[in-house]
Amino acid sequence: MPKVKSSKTSRTHNEVQKQGIQFNKTFGQHILKNPLVIASMVDKAAVRQGDTVLEVGPGTGNMTVKLLERCKQVVACEVDPRMVAELQKRVQTTPFQSKLKILVGDVLSQDLPFFDLCVANLPYQISSPFVFKLLLHRPFFRCAVLMFQREFAQRLVAKPGDKLYCRLSVNTQLLARVDIIMKVGKNNFRPPPKVESSVIRLEPINPPPDINYKEWDGLLRVCFLRKNKTLSALFRLTSISEMLKNNYKVHCSLNNVQIEKDFNIKDKIEEVLTENNYGNKRARSLDIDDFLLLLCSFNKKGIHFS
Repeated sequence: MPKVKSSKTSRTHNEVQKQGIQFNKTFGQHILKNPLVIASMVDKAAVRQGDTVLEVGPGTGNMTVKLLERCKQVVACEVDPRMVAELQKRVQTTPFQSKLKILVGDVLSQDLPFFDLCVANLPYQISSPFVFKLLLHRPFFRCAVLMFQREFAQRLVAKPGDKLYCRLSVNTQLLARVDIIMKVGKNNFRPPPKVESSVIRLEPINPPPDINYKEWDGLLRVCFLRKNKTLSALFRLTSISEMLKNNYKVHCSLNNVQIEKDFNIKDKIEEVLTENNYGNKRARSLDIDDFLLLLCSFNKKGIHFS
């Protein structure tokens, strides 16, 4: 993957600094200043003339302008009113003004509008919740090209056995094809962040797997509670077995199933794990098919995770 070298600060950044606007660390504001990186991200997104593009954290609009040159509309979500004002000034009296729609506020607390593509240099502190929000968004979008902290990007693409393999890896790869497409050094930002960055390309799998997503994520939360522990050891934890026992009773009540007199949830759990030879396995080494089989096996025994 090629590393992209830094370039001179953009004219807009100089103007912003002259006006005395300080970038806000609370909002994770590290403005992408290198036009080569911006152009490459827009190219990788394969923006079409009729597209509506969602941009999160547009800042002073360096990426926004490049997107507006190519698409039908940009919907920019920005939490900082000062940056909103800068963005509005930048497109004022230009042909782009009518093509830009700005949503002011926290993107995590808003319903996302329709969009074909998402292209963004995200505030890194919202990376994980935003990815989950994006993966569950309907209707489907075509693809997303997103800038993340490098280690977070590596988690998205990690495979079973990798050190960074986690619940995020499994959830993302269940619902999307994801690749790291570019490394970006910290000097490409103003102010420079403390970490290196990477750009990923994410394509939703359409149609998605036919599963109950809440159940699926509930199973993963249990399995990755301690990813290096055996599944038998994890499911023997009192907090886990009690939760599953309560869920089992609710399931039986809703389906008019009588609970056996000698019912013991730990025996039922062990039965599932033994039947599928998963007792001594660890989450760190299981792939998506393993987790799907495990969920199906638990559900057949009336054991649910939501």
